Amino acid sequence: MKVRHNPGSRLHSFPRLLFAEWRRLKLPTNETIIVAVSGGADSTSLLLALDELNKAQRTSLTIVVAHLDHGIRSNSKEDARRVRNLAKQLGLRSVIGHADAVGEANSTAQNLEQVARSLRYEFLERTAKRLRSRFVLTGHTMDDQAETVLFRLIRGSAGEGLSGMDALRLLSKGSRVTLVRPLLWARRYQTEDYCHARRTDFLHDEMNDDERFARVKIRKQVLPLLQQVNRKVVEALSRTASLLKEDGSLLLNQADLLLGEAIDAGYINLETNTPYLRVDVLRDAPPALRRRALRQWISHGRGDSRRLEMVHLLAVEKLLVGTKGGRMVELPNGARVRRKRGWLELEVKND
Repeated sequence: MKVRHNPGSRLHSFPRLLFAEWRRLKLPTNETIIVAVSGGADSTSLLLALDELNKAQRTSLTIVVAHLDHGIRSNSKEDARRVRNLAKQLGLRSVIGHADAVGEANSTAQNLEQVARSLRYEFLERTAKRLRSRFVLTGHTMDDQAETVLFRLIRGSAGEGLSGMDALRLLSKGSRVTLVRPLLWARRYQTEDYCHARRTDFLHDEMNDDERFARVKIRKQVLPLLQQVNRKVVEALSRTASLLKEDGSLLLNQADLLLGEAIDAGYINLETNTPYLRVDVLRDAPPALRRRALRQWISHGRGDSRRLEMVHLLAVEKLLVGTKGGRMVELPNGARVRRKRGWLELEVKND
């Protein structure tokens, strides 16, 4: 990769928009940050824009480039080398990790995409902790947001899932590292245009053209079809996600109150440190609040809400009907909810 930049030139509109988002998110301007760089246009443009903001003295960030070679493709080592060279040209430190995503997926019988994602975030968190950084940045764009909303809609997600990706969230439960997505305002073509403006090559991952993956089908088939109806469907989906997030924040606060009322302090599962829930309190609550409370309760006991879909919450709701105990609902990753007379108990399988 070759990169050119004239320090005396006027600040490009792309980093100016990034800086506006930086201030909106109230991010510090003088911290050590980890920037996840795959080498594609999105992450490359993020790195270049942050570098330009530093050079223009809008920020004084210590930028560390992080790249994980998943070992999925034959040329992945070359991709890692190019990312390392890009960081070197910018005068930045790089951290390159290696993993066997295919082997991990085969040994655990899990989806390759999910395994690669988990390995990547584990690597990024380790890197952040080792370098004492509080922030990990990724190059997710508005296009990624639209694809996420459609993907979750197809899977039957509720409003919480349809609110899309957060611009800020903890990297994992209990983590002190924050995941930042500062490009959710940007379209994919804008990231490519900025790379061209900086005369910087970017990589193209052929997996992004592999329609065996659901997200690629959405990108290649579903979105182009929807754009025939509304040419700004990406912006529309992103706007809908933002509105649902605002509504969801209010409902989440109310669900917290409901969960507090439903918790029975006298009964607790010692293995998961999760309290029992009172069936009578949940049964009389509005469904929208009840399901959110159940999701929070299950997520706390499991450690996350991955693969937890509306179909699972609806099944748990059925346990609230009647007075009979001994019934049970199986959840993903070995968890289960059991009805015990007037209470619900969460059990989690220990590996």
